[in-house]
Amino acid sequence: MRGAIAEVRLNRPAKRNALNDASIEALHRCFSTLPDGVRVVVLSGVGEHFSAGLDLSELSERSVAEGIAHSRGWHAAFDQVQFGRVPVISVLHGAVVGGGLELASSTHIRVAEPSAFYGLPEGQRGLFVGGGGSARIPRLIGVARMADMMLTGRVVRADEGQQIGLSQYLVGAGEGHAKALALAERVAMNAPLSNFAVMHALPRIAEQGQAAGLFTEALMAAIAQGDPAAKDRMQAFLDGRAGKVGA
Repeated sequence: MRGAIAEVRLNRPAKRNALNDASIEALHRCFSTLPDGVRVVVLSGVGEHFSAGLDLSELSERSVAEGIAHSRGWHAAFDQVQFGRVPVISVLHGAVVGGGLELASSTHIRVAEPSAFYGLPEGQRGLFVGGGGSARIPRLIGVARMADMMLTGRVVRADEGQQIGLSQYLVGAGEGHAKALALAERVAMNAPLSNFAVMHALPRIAEQGQAAGLFTEALMAAIAQGDPAAKDRMQAFLDGRAGKVGA
């Protein structure tokens, strides 16, 4: 904990932070039981990599039913990241591959370092993404780019990843953590209900038709502006006690 910021780290550096069943269970438990005082999470990987994805050394033969249940376990964990209580900022360096990219795509803000590289090798291994990647990654980079990565094994480097939307920030080597913390401090200052609306309402509105989306927006705007914290912030702005855009 750093005040209202919780730091969560993948800590299997010898395995390039590969994700096994225990890791997924721990992520699910962590993000579903965050302490009340947490306003934002910074997610990173210990060592030289964010995450190399599924730990293939623990891959076992499963029936179709078992495979579905296994995939749904990943879905539940990553849903807690994307649609949990607070925004999540990830720090991406080294391998952001397979399940690691699926996890990163469930975070709200992604800060990449030059060492970051992205891949979806499932196609070369006779597999298909199972951690929510097919639902999340195309929303960031488009179906065609994801299909290219899966069909050809193409690796996307940090600069291209920034250009196509895999990251929102690209910083210098070793600067990702500091940048993520600086962003987290700004996010933590927002009204909690406003952050919640951005996390939960915005992606759903984007998937709705325009008429339904505008109605949902009106409902969310009314709920947000009725929150006491929002009223205090608006009064501070009107009284000249809050900074203006660009200030």
